[in-house]
Amino acid sequence: MLGMLYYSLFNEPPKKIGYESFAHALTHFCNDNKQMVEEIIEILDYNYQHIDFIDKDADLGIVCPLNVYCSYSIDQIMAAFGYFNESKKPAFREGVKHFKEYKLDAFFITLNKSEKDYSPSTLYEDYAISERLFHWQSQSRTSVQSKTGQRYINHMKTGNKIVLFVRENKKSNNIPEAYTFLGEAEYVSHSGDMPISFIWRMKEEIPASMMRKANKGIV
Repeated sequence: MLGMLYYSLFNEPPKKIGYESFAHALTHFCNDNKQMVEEIIEILDYNYQHIDFIDKDADLGIVCPLNVYCSYSIDQIMAAFGYFNESKKPAFREGVKHFKEYKLDAFFITLNKSEKDYSPSTLYEDYAISERLFHWQSQSRTSVQSKTGQRYINHMKTGNKIVLFVRENKKSNNIPEAYTFLGEAEYVSHSGDMPISFIWRMKEEIPASMMRKANKGIV
């Protein structure tokens, strides 16, 4: 959680910009920006008092501060899994991430895609079928016989977990939209190849607010 807070305020790892740790950088930030910190606390308190949903713990078998139905930036998610840490912040521009050490695959899904922001090969068909079923297409280079494709298809046999993070648009008011964490998904079926079309069953129901955005049958 300290890493998530740090990467909410800074773009580079602390050791790259002269700090020893997350705590060291945040202490300096709070001491040098007292008025800004007060404003941040006011905004956080306001948001806390106006929460309109009930979040749920995510039992992923690892220590992880992410809660189902909450919204997070990419940087916060990567910090939560320790991929962004005090020493490094590796480049990440993909729509999927395999955290090998945790036996976990995270899918980052943008529902409304435009050719301006995505190439034709990445305009995947991702949408909710129902409150529990979600249709998702793999990356165009992923084949059924590939190591990645087989990991997705057989994840329940191997103990590899699949989690979904979903947002409506790439940007809102010219600012990158946060992803809503929908929790863990289980394999139902697949079809096609390069890309592979999957149907996943969500362990938790997709909330009504997200269904209105994610279900193509709802106008």
